[in-house]
Amino acid sequence: MLIISPIPAFKDNYIWMLHTPTSKDVLVVDPGDAAPVEAVLAADGLNLAGILITHHHYDHTGGIGELTRNRAIAVYGPDNPAIPGITHPVKDGDTVDINDIGFTIIATPGHTLDHIAYYTEFGDNPAIFCGDTLFVGGCGRLFEGTAQQMHASLSRLAALPGNTRIYCAHEYTQANLQFALAVEPDNRALQQQVQAVTRLRTNNQPTVPSILSQELATNPFLRSDQPAVIKAAGDRGGDVNASPVQVLEIIRAWKDHF
Repeated sequence: MLIISPIPAFKDNYIWMLHTPTSKDVLVVDPGDAAPVEAVLAADGLNLAGILITHHHYDHTGGIGELTRNRAIAVYGPDNPAIPGITHPVKDGDTVDINDIGFTIIATPGHTLDHIAYYTEFGDNPAIFCGDTLFVGGCGRLFEGTAQQMHASLSRLAALPGNTRIYCAHEYTQANLQFALAVEPDNRALQQQVQAVTRLRTNNQPTVPSILSQELATNPFLRSDQPAVIKAAGDRGGDVNASPVQVLEIIRAWKDHF
């Protein structure tokens, strides 16, 4: 299995660090800040072997320059000139082997137009590093893309195996689940998840990763075809016959001001 651990950064970011059990060479995903990465590398005697970037926002890319200044390492990411330091541009459908770990690239526009995710089936359970597209209990704001693009991206992620671990880039879970309860107050699985997450956060424990099957049962942005979510969108002025894309657009706008 992969060894995957979060490196907290800023107020609520997670920089994911991963490596195989037999290696001290590690990859990091979305290092917005170099300092916490360098601290973990030094403390644990690890070597940075590569960087994976999901999109161009600075809280995901800001550490690239410092981390690569004295290291000849590969930096994978979207083919976007707005991201300085990318050495290996990747696109939808590419398969890459990085430090003996195989990844498939999935384009996930919506939050940004250049957003990608890294999917791996290395080890016991598949995992996806999805940046700001899919959160535990939520999805990213539509800063550049459309609701149609976000729905298509989330649908691609929803089609992955149910045991896929969801490694998103922010600890937004409690706020997301409070909104999810407003959408589906009678969702028993969601109520149970809120209780479990409250216990984790009370002990300052991460709520990430989640499991895709859990998200399919509780995340309103993956449930825009479900009667309760459609009704909630209708109560916000949506058409009772709204399409899943329209439902997602309504509840995303609602979440923006929740």
